[in-house]
Amino acid sequence: MRVIYAGGGTGGHINPAISVADYAKEHDKAHSALFIGTQSGLETRLVPKAGYDIKYIDVIGFDRKNPLKAVKTVMKLIRSRQECKRIIREFKPDCVVCTGGYVSGPVMMAAAKCGVPSLIHEQNVYPGLTVKGSEKYASYVAVSFEETVKHMGNKDICVVTGNPVRMEIINANADAARKKLGITKPLVLIFGGSLGAQRINTTVIKMLKSIERDKRFSLIFGTGERNYQSVTEAIKGEGITLNDDIKVLPYIDNIADIMAAADIVVARSGAITVSEIAVLKKPSILIPSPNVVRNHQEQNAREFEKQGAAAVITEAELDENALYDKICSMISDKDGLLTMSKNLEKIAKTDALERIYGLMRNMENKGKTK
Repeated sequence: MRVIYAGGGTGGHINPAISVADYAKEHDKAHSALFIGTQSGLETRLVPKAGYDIKYIDVIGFDRKNPLKAVKTVMKLIRSRQECKRIIREFKPDCVVCTGGYVSGPVMMAAAKCGVPSLIHEQNVYPGLTVKGSEKYASYVAVSFEETVKHMGNKDICVVTGNPVRMEIINANADAARKKLGITKPLVLIFGGSLGAQRINTTVIKMLKSIERDKRFSLIFGTGERNYQSVTEAIKGEGITLNDDIKVLPYIDNIADIMAAADIVVARSGAITVSEIAVLKKPSILIPSPNVVRNHQEQNAREFEKQGAAAVITEAELDENALYDKICSMISDKDGLLTMSKNLEKIAKTDALERIYGLMRNMENKGKTK
């Protein structure tokens, strides 16, 4: 099966596409993949690292705060759609799989124009503009929540698959990961997503003295690459010494091992992040980003909170004392951590890759009967 994948910008859009491609490659010896992305997103690093070829197009998202840029956006969209048609005709895919981000829009349109069946996946509860705008071109809209179907115009093509979680996450083992990483104390993992989060970074910097003083747990802190230098300079300015108990990283490449080894995860509540937390049954403190469309991260976080599967601290409530106190109280409550893990087990979906792959096979077969 020949497949074009598209998804760009953040790891939350790219990693699902890579996960689907890895699963397809494992189950189909004839699988051939080509990714489409932009040169401004993390796909420039993540896709080649995963071993896949990628073509780049020049497309930007609509700026809701500056409607005057709409003309430039539309012109780029038209040109990128033409480029996508050229790529599709050259590669001759059996189907197209998109996982969000504005790069998915012109790919979906071009696939429809070329007569290639396509699927677009929505990770969050409320569908984004790209998914809403692309459903008229799609053979399937794969969604992660039953609630999402209510917000789609063409419900007949919607299939609830869950979020595609990387096999390395699904297969990760806590005991093996702790031994591999040499973890002996309780471990807290804090990260703000693939690009980092300024407010979380600032809060953690202020919290480090308490961690260094009390020595109650070890910390692995992912700053995001664009923030790493400023964070490490601020830490140095505070006179804090980094050591085996306090590790600061620009980007966490071995996230499967570190998340599996962690006792508590502190993170944003993007859909892929919370899905990975659920699969690994990791108690968490979720800090939803307020700077997202329709506040979908808080919707994700509150759904987990309602199920007794996570604690939530909003940015309005966030400071170093609130976060440190919450981490310490959770670490001290072993029964509470166990209950949270059990609740996560009830809501985790581990067969999303299998479901999406089944839809891809359906599209391949439909294409061959045309």
